[in-house]
Amino acid sequence: MWWGVAAALLANVLYSAGFVLQKRALGSMPAVSVREPVRLLLRVLGSPLWTAGALALAAGFGAQLVVYRTLPIAAAQGIFVSGLVLLLVLSARLLGERIPGRERLAVGAILIALVMVVLSLSPDTDTVGAGAPVPVILLVCVPSLAAGVWWYAAAERRARRQHRKPATGVEYGVALGLLYGVSSLAVKGVSVESAGLLDRPAAALFAVLGSPYPYLLLFTGAFGLVMSQAALQRCRVSLIVPVCTTVTSVFTAVLGTFAFGEALPGDPVRLALRVTGTLLAVLVLLAMPKHDPPEPPESRDPTDPTPPKTSAKEFTAHERR
Repeated sequence: MWWGVAAALLANVLYSAGFVLQKRALGSMPAVSVREPVRLLLRVLGSPLWTAGALALAAGFGAQLVVYRTLPIAAAQGIFVSGLVLLLVLSARLLGERIPGRERLAVGAILIALVMVVLSLSPDTDTVGAGAPVPVILLVCVPSLAAGVWWYAAAERRARRQHRKPATGVEYGVALGLLYGVSSLAVKGVSVESAGLLDRPAAALFAVLGSPYPYLLLFTGAFGLVMSQAALQRCRVSLIVPVCTTVTSVFTAVLGTFAFGEALPGDPVRLALRVTGTLLAVLVLLAMPKHDPPEPPESRDPTDPTPPKTSAKEFTAHERR
């Protein structure tokens, strides 16, 4: 079990570093759009900094496979959410992003929810799921993928409206969180199906290819890559990634526990901690602000004939019109 904890902490470091590197690379690029996926991919693949971030995320994916082989789904999600602290530190230090007080309180509440979930775990009674019925996986994943894509498209339509307040990224984070939640379940499934890879490599490979998990990973990987880059360029990584992580963790912990047959705690206190922690994370997510506060106008001499400078946000809005 301790190998799983170490792998989860390593995945946190890799994921946080990967997102921050990609955000920094996107900040120096022209605007990217999901409507032009080929141009978006060519643009980001030409950036060494973005490629370094992508490699870090891929390494985090490898660490996640180890996690799901050794830890129950709910325990793994509790540790993954703790990576938000490192992400906020990196975004403030390396990206110069300011985190409003209300959002700091929200992240603090999410960490309290994390502690409650972790305290609900018991190494003596918690077991790692051995598999999930294919119809159950499809019933959980297909509607979630459709909802994620629809939610993202709706956020895109709202963002293009004139005179709309600048969005914080909560809507994008929820949409991506649904996609990555499905991806997380697919990673869990691959880790289960490939358990005998070293002893029976051919049989394990056929088991993986005969399951829906690699195809769910391909879908979420392709759509998630394009959608996340456009969202990261427009919104603060210090908000969009915590929202995405929260949705992913709650989705995976609740539906993954059900799909893979991992029993809930039998002890009433542990059960109350897990349920309350999950509900607290969801309520905090719903209460987070949907728009950034307006920036204070710069002071300038009223007699100065020079026209005021147009900010990057105003220029982007003008271009969309």
